Amino acid sequence: MERIAVVTGASSGIGEAIARRLARDGWRCVLVARREDRLRALADEIGAEIELCDVGDRAAVEGLAERVLERHPAIHLLVNNAGMPARGTFLSVDLDLVEEVMRVNYLGSVWCSRGFQPGLEAAARVGGAHIVNLVSVAGTVSFAPAGAYAASKHAQLAYSRSLGAALRDSGIQVHSILPGFVETEGFPQKKVLRSRLLRSFVIEADDVAVTVVKAMEKGKSECVVPWFPYRFVGIAQAIAPGLVARFVGMSAHRGESV
Repeated sequence: MERIAVVTGASSGIGEAIARRLARDGWRCVLVARREDRLRALADEIGAEIELCDVGDRAAVEGLAERVLERHPAIHLLVNNAGMPARGTFLSVDLDLVEEVMRVNYLGSVWCSRGFQPGLEAAARVGGAHIVNLVSVAGTVSFAPAGAYAASKHAQLAYSRSLGAALRDSGIQVHSILPGFVETEGFPQKKVLRSRLLRSFVIEADDVAVTVVKAMEKGKSECVVPWFPYRFVGIAQAIAPGLVARFVGMSAHRGESV
């Protein structure tokens, strides 16, 4: 049986790494992003399909789901990976950017999950399906230097946990993946992080792709990658928010990058 995976934000970074890993494992991928040239080059390389869509546009996502489900009535995996940065504190960040990052990072996951729900349910009836939400450690930490981004990821994590509870025993497993700092085209962490300590914990997109596959294989609902030190930061946020506030201040981005 051909397994169908829809991967958003697949033109680069984590999405591209996940698509490559899935293709190697025999999945038929539908790659979703806005940049046709990058999508088409990757699709030609791994034998995938492409769909152009801005997940921050609800109507566009509904059209995307309709087109894909017409070709593939059963969707075995949805990877909600599309995301965008939003640097700057809430004292200075542009308010239009606050709205945009919430649409892309949080609401895009909601719209995609609802849009592909019929296909996921169809796959669940004949063996099971998965929804993978690429959140962030920022979803567990009040991260002042990128306040709007952190808020969008807090919302996405709450949504992912709630969705997992709602789908319990449905045959659709929900996995929340919480990477720390990842070096990608859209998030050039090593160049913009001021703290030498935090730069030492930056990981690569392939590390996240491996975690996604393992989470599905082992049925894990929530994975922090790498576990050390980021899992401890999330715990510390819950029990000592003042201490964490001082710590994350070390991670302020270089001024010229904001």
